[in-house]
Amino acid sequence: MTLRVGLTFNLKRQVKPDEGLPEDFYIEFDDEETVNAIADALEKGGCNVTKIEADEEAYGKLKRLKPNIVFNIAEGIRGESRESQIPAMLEMLGIPYTGSGPLTLAIALDKALTHRLLSVNGVPSPNYQVLTNPDHKLTKKSKFPLVVKPLAEGSSKGVRSSSLVLDEESLRKQVSWVIETYKQPAIVEAFIPGREFTVGLLGNDEPIVLPPVEILLDKLPSGASPLYSYEAKWIWDVPEKPLDIFRCPADTSEELETRIRYIAKRTFKVLNCRDLCRIDMRLDEKGKPCVLEVNPLPGLIPDPDAHSCLPEAASVAGFTYEELICTIFWQALKRYNMQHLFKNRSLVKLP
Repeated sequence: MTLRVGLTFNLKRQVKPDEGLPEDFYIEFDDEETVNAIADALEKGGCNVTKIEADEEAYGKLKRLKPNIVFNIAEGIRGESRESQIPAMLEMLGIPYTGSGPLTLAIALDKALTHRLLSVNGVPSPNYQVLTNPDHKLTKKSKFPLVVKPLAEGSSKGVRSSSLVLDEESLRKQVSWVIETYKQPAIVEAFIPGREFTVGLLGNDEPIVLPPVEILLDKLPSGASPLYSYEAKWIWDVPEKPLDIFRCPADTSEELETRIRYIAKRTFKVLNCRDLCRIDMRLDEKGKPCVLEVNPLPGLIPDPDAHSCLPEAASVAGFTYEELICTIFWQALKRYNMQHLFKNRSLVKLP
């Protein structure tokens, strides 16, 4: 039997002037190059792949095609739980899929819920406050410097160099901009001043932690805030003119790397992530790792010059791009007891 695989995605496009959307609205969607590379990898594994754009027509297409399993990279088209849209449809239709479930995806997109859940489970994360209007008073725990972000966005959407605020005036201006631009509350977080890392994980019951990637914020352009911002990710660092701001594996002591790996695994378990995940963290004043964000739907861009951190870390760990995709796929198949249907086991690197 040849596995019939649906590949669900949202295709990146330019914002049109009449859409009334933020300029970065589509930035976390995928290019055709990524969609095609994932399809090619799965086809090398012996699968028959059908690409399905995750738009308003997706439910009907999935219901009609009824694939054996879906490889999901869809970000969703709108709303605070948009990343859950395709997984929720698939669960309604009884179709297996890769990656985390609707609840995990919804929680991870909401930064305040993520911090709250991690904190009660003993995972360090920043002190925060949610502001629904620019005039809300800060709590006594909110001390400058602070970082202002949209509450429920990914891929550094709404995180600009100006998001690091040092005083009341800058704070109010940035909170106003976030609320007006993204039509959602702003989250104001304590600024964590130390080194920044992003950590990829693959698997389920005992996920492996890929080599941590350090983001060398001191290599950003002069005058930039020490944030991995929208400008840093999408404007200053492009394949045509890449910034040399990534180090993988990160240069850490054995003790620090052990701590980073422990916190990454603990975070993965607390949020009930599946198959793959990427976790961003920084070191606090005492050099202890603190989780900033959790991305259970991380980018899988094949171009190494694009600095897609999970594929970059997987490459350092010895994975080819095809092996990375097929290993993620294999982990999902195993969860559904379908692994015997995958034809090319040689492309799978984890048991």
